[in-house]
Amino acid sequence: MSKVLVINANPKNNSLCQAFADRYAMSASDKHDVKQINIADMSFELSLEQGYDKTQPLEPDLRHFQESLVWSDHIVIVTPVWWGSMPAKLKGLFDRSFLPNFAFKYIQGKSQPEKLLKGRTSELIITLDTPPIWYRYVQGDVIRKQLNTTILGFSGIKNKSTTYFGPVLSASDTKRKGWLDTIGQLPKRIRQ
Repeated sequence: MSKVLVINANPKNNSLCQAFADRYAMSASDKHDVKQINIADMSFELSLEQGYDKTQPLEPDLRHFQESLVWSDHIVIVTPVWWGSMPAKLKGLFDRSFLPNFAFKYIQGKSQPEKLLKGRTSELIITLDTPPIWYRYVQGDVIRKQLNTTILGFSGIKNKSTTYFGPVLSASDTKRKGWLDTIGQLPKRIRQ
């Protein structure tokens, strides 16, 4: 049994991402211990005002998020693509919570920091209004590269898979139902 953290990264209260996160959490809970975080319900200052020069106190929702990350074995991020990348609130969540001595640690004399969240895996579920093949091969797949390389990977979290759904705007109810069925099958890939 793995400890699975499902993050709905859409800042809207009612969205396809919310439905995907709910379905994933429900399906995963058959064989795993699951916690779910909805970024829309979180309250925190988005900006890391002084960078790392000055400690900025963490709001309760950010402390809870960090505790949930430490608890987890597998992290599922369900996010829309907005302007080619992640919503600002998700970026703010990373800026404010993936801090030195929590997610990574600088070591004097070394060019690469120590990765403090090693041993965890991740899975990305991405919705977009662009056809996925166009986004990946023409627009550069920015969100996956940023999450995998410069945020999750930088902290030691190894991405196991990325699944794309789109275009959302023109998707019929039948198409969306099929996507939900697919989401319900994804937790089968989680290691026990």
